[in-house]
Amino acid sequence: MSQVPASIDFRANAQQVPPKMPAAVQKATAKFLGTRAALVEALGNDFWQVLRQAGHDIRLHSILHMDHYLEQAERAVTAAGGHVHWATDAAAACGIVLDIARRHGVRLAVKSKSMATEEIGLNHALEAEGIRVLETDLGEYIVQLKGMGPAHIVVPAFHLSKEEIADLFREKLGVDAQPEAENLTQIARAKLREEFLAADLGISGGNFLIAETGTVITVTNEGNGRMCCTVPPVHVAVVGIDKVVPDWESLTVLLKLLARSATGQKLSCYTQFISGLPRASEETGPQEFHLVLVDNGRSRILRTPECRETSLCIRCGACLNICPVYNSVGGYTYGYPISGPTGAMFAPQILGGAAAGALPFASTLCGACNDICPVKIPITDILLHLRHRVVEGDEQEGRTAPYPLKVGAQIGAAAMSTPWLYRVGSQLLKRLQAPLVSEGWIAKLPPPLNRWTMSRPFPAFAADFRRWWRSRKAGC
Repeated sequence: MSQVPASIDFRANAQQVPPKMPAAVQKATAKFLGTRAALVEALGNDFWQVLRQAGHDIRLHSILHMDHYLEQAERAVTAAGGHVHWATDAAAACGIVLDIARRHGVRLAVKSKSMATEEIGLNHALEAEGIRVLETDLGEYIVQLKGMGPAHIVVPAFHLSKEEIADLFREKLGVDAQPEAENLTQIARAKLREEFLAADLGISGGNFLIAETGTVITVTNEGNGRMCCTVPPVHVAVVGIDKVVPDWESLTVLLKLLARSATGQKLSCYTQFISGLPRASEETGPQEFHLVLVDNGRSRILRTPECRETSLCIRCGACLNICPVYNSVGGYTYGYPISGPTGAMFAPQILGGAAAGALPFASTLCGACNDICPVKIPITDILLHLRHRVVEGDEQEGRTAPYPLKVGAQIGAAAMSTPWLYRVGSQLLKRLQAPLVSEGWIAKLPPPLNRWTMSRPFPAFAADFRRWWRSRKAGC
């Protein structure tokens, strides 16, 4: 289960990646990318690009006018019989849910899949008060049994094989589990059904919040999410303030983008609309509905123009699937529930550079994430700004990188931007590296330059580009 980290050491985490993890991740992400590509092709690339631009414009408009739309949503939820709570940070959000749980004598809470609750560490806060929390999304249920958090923001347990899950069920549930998908699903279904009927509290997140009607939208591929929202007597939805959108027309665009980008579906199996309490006594649903709107640094993100488009993210996971870094190290290496390129943007702005300053550097800046993002977030531009923040500081936060790193960056920038210094330095490096070079490669660099050669050789520095360029020009 996820817990909000005090500090993230990406390099140390990367050195502890299980040997089977990269292959499992790459197999799953290749499947998602393939199904997504087929659906985009069916729509036509021109129409897909129009949808992406529309999604970008809707999300940008929403966050730039967030105050207006959130107030509108609050009025609508209240009019529909719900209660709205505002949480400035993770502690406040957990405190609000705990207060609701105490007032109702909650002993068991069932939870739908929610990255917002992972972000604020809600499970740990409830469990510290003696309240048992059960994840009901099958993937989340599996990793919870394993004592871990999600490895992917959409498919939390995709890195585990059927055999590993069967072994886990035998150990934790005491059942005769066979490594077959249908058998494992039936076991989980039987166990969870008992818990739904006994639960005092249902907790969900929200993929979107429609301002005009105060409707919370949840998008899942399992009926368990709906069970969490309708069977227990009290339902709490924990939603980031950046999830607000103006109206239903906006939602239709975003739903077209979300499912196709996340799992390669035209539409997820369950798209649920929650507008306060049930309208009639014969309808199923909770007796109380609470909406917890979580800021937790989102307002601060909006104050930096270079970074505010971080808040456009619809948590589809497409950038994880395409990212070469994520595919090499998996989600746990990021040390934060939201991993991959979107986590590398989000975590440093929420936790601060001292805790998560390594994550903006966990990118090749190849730009594949920019190209695949369904709402056209300029991810690499944001990561570059966050790197600058870590090394130099900006209006939001002072420098958090060690001083030697700052000096090294300044020396590198000076060398690369001063022609005579570059020429002298390149010739000097060519001579200094000679004892380490074998067949054009350096197998092992000395500390502190050995981070690259821990996993691959480094190409020898040729120092002949300028000579090659002059000869090329002469031959033109």
